[in-house]
Amino acid sequence: MRILIIEDEKEIADGINAILVQEGYETDVVYDGISGLIYIRRGVYDLVLLDVMLPGANGFDVIKTVRHEGINTPVILLTARGLPCDKIKGLDLGADDYLTKPFDAGELLARIRARIRSAYSDAYDKGKLVVFDMELDPARYTLACKDKEIKLSNKEFQLMEYLMLNRGLILSRDMIAVKVWGIESEAEYNSVDVYISFVRKKMKFIGTKAEIVTKKGVGYSLEEHG
Repeated sequence: MRILIIEDEKEIADGINAILVQEGYETDVVYDGISGLIYIRRGVYDLVLLDVMLPGANGFDVIKTVRHEGINTPVILLTARGLPCDKIKGLDLGADDYLTKPFDAGELLARIRARIRSAYSDAYDKGKLVVFDMELDPARYTLACKDKEIKLSNKEFQLMEYLMLNRGLILSRDMIAVKVWGIESEAEYNSVDVYISFVRKKMKFIGTKAEIVTKKGVGYSLEEHG
């Protein structure tokens, strides 16, 4: 799971980032609203933590813009402004939750888990990601089909999770590279192709009917055949 943190106070942003990384989340951090919009539009995040008081464009402007553009990524607003009118405004503009600073790390993590569960409730079954005839287990990093199971590396798991959560959609190499390796990564397109090959072999081993289809010149799509 990849989370975008948009917070202009570097100390707070770094603290949140450390908490999330320790919990196993992949993260990116930006410090102003304009950069936040650019990153959100990449379409690779499972959740956004968005401060309200930001330079460039405030959090209300950011959430209003992304919802107007049809981007439905879950957003939790973070702010020192705890007035009911501010909370109502944020929620009415399309935020999924609202957390007032200072907040407890445990509460933040619980809110994040709740938002992600809600966003992907149709795909998860008892903690496992179930798509087509496959089960992806985030606790054990395994991919299974019926009675066959195989272990995945960290990058293989992230790639498979991204494909499964976006089944049927075409994901470009750039989107996959950013999602799995991160914004600042120097991963090249051939790295994406290599890991697609790794995952295809493991899918073949477990005997799934699902297939990673190459969309020539565009990217990849997870589909079911037969």
